[in-house]
Amino acid sequence: MKLLYCGDVVGRSGRDAVVQRIPELRSRLGLDFILVNGENAAAGFGITGKICEDFYAAGVDVIVLGNHAWDQRETLSYINSDPRLLRPLNYPKGTPGKGAAVYTLNSGKKVLVVQVMGRIFMDPLDDPFAAVEGELSKYRLGAGVDAVIVDIHGEATSEKMAMGHFCDGRASLVCGTHSHIPTADAQILPGGTAYQTDAGMCGDYNSVIGMEKTEPLNRFTRKIPGGRFEPANGEGTLCAVYVETDDRTGLATKIAPLRLGGRLSQADL
Repeated sequence: MKLLYCGDVVGRSGRDAVVQRIPELRSRLGLDFILVNGENAAAGFGITGKICEDFYAAGVDVIVLGNHAWDQRETLSYINSDPRLLRPLNYPKGTPGKGAAVYTLNSGKKVLVVQVMGRIFMDPLDDPFAAVEGELSKYRLGAGVDAVIVDIHGEATSEKMAMGHFCDGRASLVCGTHSHIPTADAQILPGGTAYQTDAGMCGDYNSVIGMEKTEPLNRFTRKIPGGRFEPANGEGTLCAVYVETDDRTGLATKIAPLRLGGRLSQADL
């Protein structure tokens, strides 16, 4: 299988990068499954049903969220009606939505997507490792499902790397999100799981992690908030991770970063 995971989409610049480039990428690369982190898609804070529909129309298969999942209050009611929108699995019991699901493609192949949120420098949620173990124990990669993607939405690189090794041999891809900076450690772990600490941001990199620079700089230098954070609106870079898997085992045979458009050095396939 050929999988693509696009990192945190921030504001209109990020949405445009995804919506404009995904159709061509799907065709050119022969992608079987496209996953997007959309938790900053609505002006940098959360997501809306309309944005979800725009992503699906462009060819996105599944959208995951994170610590900004509920910034748009409509998501609290919308998420239960959209099986392709996932929030972190380790939110408390009773939280709307779900954090893992199996998706059957037109080819008949099945993809398990699991998202958890890290706990280091983040909200004190349930144990992400126990949550992932609970899902991986239900399905056997290469037998019950053809691919497994685990997203750990977290701040600490150590926690993300630990999750990669925790899932090694049991997932096709473990990829981190949240820091909005693409890391240079794309690799296949010893057990056959593709891994990258952070996929990076889909958005304008002439910014402070996607936000227009004035307000973040003001808060860092003066320690006085002067207004709302607003997404930067220059040309966005699409940052993603591309993975190929063995059809027999579901393990990774290739991983490569993808960076297209905007200010970052380009990385295409």
